[in-house]
Formats: sequence, C-alpha cells, structure tokens
Amino acid sequence: MTQPTAIAMPVKSKRLHSIDLLRGTFMIILALVHVRDYFHASAFLYDPTDLTRTDVPLFFTRWITHFCAPIFTFLAGTSAFLNGTKKTKKELSFFLFTRGLWLVIAEVLIVTLGWTFNPAYPVLILQVIWALGVSMMVLAGMIYLPLTAILVIGLALIGAHNLMDVPATAGAHTTSFLMGVLHEQHFFFMKPFSIMMGYPVTPWIGIMLVGYAFGQLYLPTFEAGKRRKTLISLGLAAIALFIIIRFINMYGDPHPWSAQKSPVFTVLSFLNTTKYPPSLLYILMTLGPALLFLAFAEKPLNRLSEKVVVFGRVPMFYYLLHIYLIHIMAVIAATISGFKWSDMVLTGWVSMNAQLKGFGYSLAFVYVLWILIIVGVYPLCKWYDNYKQANRSKWWLSYI
Repeated sequence: MTQPTAIAMPVKSKRLHSIDLLRGTFMIILALVHVRDYFHASAFLYDPTDLTRTDVPLFFTRWITHFCAPIFTFLAGTSAFLNGTKKTKKELSFFLFTRGLWLVIAEVLIVTLGWTFNPAYPVLILQVIWALGVSMMVLAGMIYLPLTAILVIGLALIGAHNLMDVPATAGAHTTSFLMGVLHEQHFFFMKPFSIMMGYPVTPWIGIMLVGYAFGQLYLPTFEAGKRRKTLISLGLAAIALFIIIRFINMYGDPHPWSAQKSPVFTVLSFLNTTKYPPSLLYILMTLGPALLFLAFAEKPLNRLSEKVVVFGRVPMFYYLLHIYLIHIMAVIAATISGFKWSDMVLTGWVSMNAQLKGFGYSLAFVYVLWILIIVGVYPLCKWYDNYKQANRSKWWLSYI
C-alpha cells in the first residue's frame, strides 16, 4: 500500500455523490438532537439514554444522532485524502493544519457563542468542531507516513484507547487537563472562563486517520464493483465485531450492558454505548452501518437525494447556520412560554441551566420544528453551494 501522489485527472464527481449523501443525511439528523436539546421538556430534567427514566421513542431520538460525529470525522479524513490527489504533500499538510486551526478558533469564538448567546464567554464548549480541528492538525503531520502506517495507528487509537478507562470515584475531581483533552470528558472550572471538554480527542484522531486511509477506495482507478464489495464486507465485519465484543461485555465500553425490566429495554442497554469519548463499541456501532450506506448509495441521485446532497456539500455553513437559528427560536419560544429572554443567555450547555427547568415542549413538537428548520435552511444552503461551485478559485471557501 503506497502513499498517493498528485494525480492530474480529478476524481469523478459522480463517485462523490454517495459521500455527500451520507454526510448530508446525518447533517439533517444532527439538527434533531440540537432541537431536542433546546426545546424538549425532558432535556432539562434527565439524559434521554437514562434507562431508568427514558422511553423507546426518546431513546432512539438520541441514539440515531450518535451516528453524526463519527461519520463527519471519518468522511473528513476521506475528503482530506481525495483533496491530496490534487495537491502536493506540502500543500495538503498546510491546508489541513490551517483548516484545523481555524476550526478550533471557530469552536471557541463562533460556535460557543451560538450555543450560549453569552458574549462574556463564561464557558468554552469544546465539542465536535474542536475535535475535527485537532484531528486535522494531527493528520497534517501524519500524511508524510506510509498509508499503511496511518491506517494501523488510526485503528490502534480506536481499538486501544479504552485501556485508559478508569472507574470514576464519586465526588472525585482529579482529572488532569491533559487527560481531559485526550480521553476523559470533564468540566474544568477556571478563571476568567471555564472549559467544557465535551470531545476528548484521542479516538476522534483515530477515526480521521482511518477515514484518510479509506479514501483510497475512491480513487478514479478503483473499480466501482470492487469498492461496493469492499464496503459491504467492511460494514458487516464492523457490525459483527460490535455484536460479539458487546455480548462478551468485558472490553470496548466503560458501561457494560445488562438485563433490564423488559426485552426491549435490554436491547436499549445493549445499544447504549459511550459517546464521550466514543468507545470502541460506539465507533463500530456507528461506522459499520455508515459503510453499508455508502455501498448502496452509489447510484444516480433522485429529486430527494439531490436536496440532501446539498447539505453534505456545505457542512460547516449549515452547522453554524442551524445552531444560531435553533437558539434564536428557543429565545422566542422561552419568551412566549413566560420565561425571560435572558434565560436563554447561557452559562454552560443549555440543559445545565437550572433557570430553564419547566420550559419545553413534547417530542412531537420537537420533530415538527426540526422538519421546519431543515426546510427553512435549505434555500440558504443551496445558495451557498451554488456560490461555492461558481467560485472555486476563492481559497477561503475551502474553510467554510
């Protein structure tokens, strides 16, 4: 397996439709979790994966959104590989490092502000954009290694990072900042601001490295039928590995599954893997079906998929747009519901703000609002996609 060099012939766009379709599908689903966070009444009371309090519709409303971050990170690595077929190593490394740095800055200054609407920045919320940024900066240096080495390192980070799992002691707050960055989700109370380390980066780096190696399947020289068979084999293998390791219940996730009050809830326990950070089982559970999606999505677009692909082509634009729109609508809804508009100026993640207990709507309302938001942002995303297509020479468009 050799490292790709600059290739004169560009990757055929039709082969990228499946990638954009997968990314676009889960960009749409991503908005569901954020609408629920800001509008569902139970979001301010308990975690939707708490099996002692949740119900099946609520659990799966949260569970389906688990696929989003691993897919975005994996496909970011794939896109980096394909981007590298049109650049020198030095050019690609520079782009990945600067775009990664930009994403970290954007998470701190733009995304955090969108989540909180608090210009005092009492807390910096470091989530998926931060993890993508750090992973890209790491990949910027790793691309000089042989592709096999990149793949092996990525798989090792995914498969072995759960060795760092340490059972938490009740009331203990001894997590070092470095451990928080690398492996353990933590809230660091500091001055003049606190840091919510939502996405420790070790497994996310591994996912991006594997996604980069995966990009070779989409080279113009890779035969489509062979790619489909490879995707099906890899997807089924990941799902089978998830089921086997999860059933054994000894490694791969810090929270074992257990028999519950009913067979349905036992299945929920089996599926209830850890996202912060994403465990080995969480990654297998989400990326396995994603690979199968890619295998069967490589076909001509229809009227619906043409629209979904638009979201997949402008992910950062869509991400920023939907955060600010959801929060603005939450301010309006809170005011209509008898709360103060300032109750939606937050000092942490929205569900952590005690002043919002008692606010919120039904799960059916969340779904209706989610659909309305997706329909509402589509024209802007379509406009931006057209603008990008017509202005490919503008370098800054590659960063948004």
